[in-house]
Amino acid sequence: MPNAGQTFEPLSEEIENTARVVVDAAMKVHRTLGPGLLESVYEACLCRELQMRGIDFRRQVAVPVKYAGESVECGFRIDILVAESIVLELKAVEHVLPIHEAQLLTYMKLSRHRLGLLSTSIRHC
Repeated sequence: MPNAGQTFEPLSEEIENTARVVVDAAMKVHRTLGPGLLESVYEACLCRELQMRGIDFRRQVAVPVKYAGESVECGFRIDILVAESIVLELKAVEHVLPIHEAQLLTYMKLSRHRLGLLSTSIRHC
């Protein structure tokens, strides 16, 4: 990732289109299931929806930290890595907190992916 003041090249049209499909799929899952379920339920159903739409993804992708030339396992896992390009983190919470954003940004930096999405499903019924 560039340092402050550096600019990024634009994302490819393919990645932008895939991101739109992911957002649409997440909204469909939330509308269908409604609020009040565990994050794992939304994750499983969103993966099924992505599969039905022909979108490549991997679930619970380990994110090691590189330190002193070695990989250090810190227990970090990306909920869903879409098309080897988009970090998708799911949260079943009422409000997105700074820690949720920090988690997403950490995963993006460590995995060297430029696009991250934070999908929330409100917990209360």
